[in-house]
Amino acid sequence: MDTGTLKAPNRPWRAIITLLLAVAAAVAVHVAGVPLHVTTARQAAMVTTLVGPDVGHLVTISATVAFFIFAVISTFAFARWARDVLERFVGAAYGAIVRYAMILVGVSVILLIALSMLGFRVGQLVVGGAVTGVLITIAAQQSLSNLFAGVMLQFAQPFRVGEMVRIRSGALAGTIEGTVTEFSITYVQLDTEDGRVLLPNAQVLAAAVSPVGPDGDGVAAPASAPS
Repeated sequence: MDTGTLKAPNRPWRAIITLLLAVAAAVAVHVAGVPLHVTTARQAAMVTTLVGPDVGHLVTISATVAFFIFAVISTFAFARWARDVLERFVGAAYGAIVRYAMILVGVSVILLIALSMLGFRVGQLVVGGAVTGVLITIAAQQSLSNLFAGVMLQFAQPFRVGEMVRIRSGALAGTIEGTVTEFSITYVQLDTEDGRVLLPNAQVLAAAVSPVGPDGDGVAAPASAPS
C-alpha cells in the first residue's frame, strides 16, 4: 500500500483549540471583569472583589476582544469542517449552504454574547432579530421550500444526473419526460424533446418519478436471448 496517497483524517483541531481559548476569555470576564456601565468601586465590588473598576474594565474589554476573535475563528473552522464532511453525502452545493448558515448563525450568537459580556442589554436585540427572521422566512417561503426539497432529494436520490426519468404531477401540467442534466439547490434541469426544462425542487419532490428504459416504457428492455 502506498502510504503517500493516504489522506489524513479531517479533524477540526483548529476549531476546538480556538473554541477553548474563547471559553477561557469568557471565564476571565466572568471572574475578574467589570461591565462598562459600572463606574464606582462600590458597584464594582458587587460584581467582583478581585480588582477595581479600572482594571476590571480593562479585563472586560481585552477578554471580550479575545473572545470575539477566537470564537469567530472557531466558527469558520467548524463551518469549513462541516462542509467538507457533508459534501460527501449531499454534494458540494449543499455543503456550502450549511457552511454559510453556520457562519451566519455563529457570528450572530458571538456578537450577542460579546455585547452581553461588555454589559449591554441584548434582550431587545434578540426580540428584534427574531421578528426580522420571521418576516424574512415568510418572504422567502418559496425559495426555502425549494432549498429543503433539494436536500431531501439529495438524500432520497430518486434519480441521478444522466438518467432518463418521467415526472407526473398536476402542478407541473401533466407528465414531463427527459434526461436529468443538472441538479441544483433550487431546480432540477431536464433535457426534453422540447428543449431544456427547469423544474422547482419542491414540485419534483411532490411528484411521481419513474425511470424510463431504452424502449421508453418505463422499464428496462429485456436482454436478447443468445443465438
